Amino acid sequence: MARQRAWVRMPSGKRLDLLNPTPFDWDDADLALGLARTYRWGGHSAWPLPLSVAQHSITVMLLQRAEMKGRVAPLHELRELLHDAEEGLLGFDALSVIKPFLGDGFRELSKRLEHAVFLRYGLPSWTPTEHARHKRADRLAAASEAVHVAGWSREEVRRTLKIQAAVLQDDPLAAVYGCAPWEPWPPALACERFLVELDRLKAAVGRAGT
Repeated sequence: MARQRAWVRMPSGKRLDLLNPTPFDWDDADLALGLARTYRWGGHSAWPLPLSVAQHSITVMLLQRAEMKGRVAPLHELRELLHDAEEGLLGFDALSVIKPFLGDGFRELSKRLEHAVFLRYGLPSWTPTEHARHKRADRLAAASEAVHVAGWSREEVRRTLKIQAAVLQDDPLAAVYGCAPWEPWPPALACERFLVELDRLKAAVGRAGT
C-alpha cells in the first residue's frame, strides 16, 4: 500500500506530518494560531464567538497557579499552558464523549503529537500527583465554561455532562486582561495572548536553567 499522506502546511511554511511528527515541524506562532482557531464545545457558544483552546489553556494555567498560590515552577506552568497543544496542531478538539468512538488510531495519533510537543519544549512527564492536580484545574475550567460559555445550567453540568467540579462565578482571565468575564476572544487576540504567555514562560524556563 502507498504510504498514507497526512501533511499539514503551517503558516510559517513548515510542514507537519501528523502520522510521523517531529519537534521541528512548527514554530511557536503556528501553534498559537492553531490553538486560537481550534474550538472547544464543538464550536458551540452562547456568545457571538466560540471559545478557543488557546483561551482555555490560559485559564487552566491561571487556575493551577491559584491553587498552588503562585508556587509553580516555570517549566510546570509551561506544561499547563501546553496541555492541549496537540489539538492546535491537529486543528480538532474532540468532545470527550466521542473520543472512544474515534478508536485506537486517533488515540495513537494524539499521543504522537503530544510526545512531539513535550520533546520540543522540554516538558517533563506528569507524575500521578501532578496530573491529578492538573485535571482538577481542567475540570474546574470545563464546568465553568459549560455554564458561562456554552449555556448549560449548573444542574445540567452535573446530571447531563457528568462534570462534578464546581462552577466558578469569577472568570480568572478578567482580573488579568480586563476582558468581559467569560466572553470568548477573537482568534487573533487569543493567538496574541497565548504567544505572549508562551514566550514569557520559555524565557523564565531558560533563566531557571542557567
